Amino acid sequence: MFLNIFYNRLKCIVRDKSLIFWTLVFPLILATFFNMAFSNLSKSEALKVVDIAIVDNAQYQRDKAFQNFVEQHSKDIPDSEKDIHLFNVRVVSPEEADRLLDNNEIAGYVTYGEPIRLTVKSSGFNQTIIKEIFDQYSQTVSTAMSIVKREPAALQNGLAEDLGNIAGFTREVQIGTKDKPDITVNYFYTLIAMSCFYGAFFGLKEVTDIQANLSKRAARLNAAPVHKLKVLSAGLFAGLMVSLAEIMLLMGYLVFVLKIDFGNQIGFILLNCLLGCASGISFGALISAANKKSEGVKTAILIVSTMAAAFLAGMMFDRMKYIIQQYVPALSYINPVALITDAFYALYYYDTHTRFYINTGLLGIYTVVFCLVTYMIIRRQKYDNI
Repeated sequence: MFLNIFYNRLKCIVRDKSLIFWTLVFPLILATFFNMAFSNLSKSEALKVVDIAIVDNAQYQRDKAFQNFVEQHSKDIPDSEKDIHLFNVRVVSPEEADRLLDNNEIAGYVTYGEPIRLTVKSSGFNQTIIKEIFDQYSQTVSTAMSIVKREPAALQNGLAEDLGNIAGFTREVQIGTKDKPDITVNYFYTLIAMSCFYGAFFGLKEVTDIQANLSKRAARLNAAPVHKLKVLSAGLFAGLMVSLAEIMLLMGYLVFVLKIDFGNQIGFILLNCLLGCASGISFGALISAANKKSEGVKTAILIVSTMAAAFLAGMMFDRMKYIIQQYVPALSYINPVALITDAFYALYYYDTHTRFYINTGLLGIYTVVFCLVTYMIIRRQKYDNI
């Protein structure tokens, strides 16, 4: 009997074109637009070599420490995946520096002296980089001079050489299991989490279809000699299978078509998707069981709550997730969409699974609670006549 009910409910769900559109086609369309919007974001943030010039004057020729500093910043950066450097430096005369700047062949030129002077044509990102780098050098020299005044022996201990070997300000290190973290993946995490939670529409439909006061079909189901728990569990399981299949199609589209990297921990990813779909379906069932209004009202409540949860998880504004964790951390633990998103985040960035287990454990608990409360509400519903 259970398998027969399951099979029939499965056919009903698959044949509902509107439901399939919003739970499968809409996330695929949204993923495509996300990819179009973010495809050039990482490329635009890549560090580009800045063309600059150094005026070849007497002060520059005398200061070996400054020459070493400039040379270090025009060499390949160590520990980087590709051979990149910060500056492309030309040492030229003052007249040549002016000509290069007028022709926009350089972002600016530096005249070494007391103080170091930067000449630019306009302000911008590259000009800011040049200013910050050489301001840092000036501050370092000032600090070194203060040290020499207090400890003259510092010069004999290699202070000048150390000053000339300031190679950089940051060093690339591996985060967790990823060599090159992609900041845009969090948007796709929230998209998958929202899609998992769209399974709530299946849960809402299954409960609505057994509420005799809402449709004639539900009235006939209630008149049948079948236990409500069997009908409900078969319907929810059918919804879970369809929802999980849709998530697998979405994941396949993201990975194989859009080339989004989710890491190689396939088993954990599938577990998170399964629990995400289960929590979504059980939540939808609870919304439907606890509300005696029409199906349209229930659907509106579900849409608003799902989109609000996705917003708080960072789908529309990536910083929202961190704002919630900073000011209302408890909210991130009671938002199922945030838990699904954070579980993916933990797999991507961390080399341990503690955070992942916390998120999925909470999802499992919420799923059980939603199902139990839903069943308790439904089993007490009585009708005067059908």
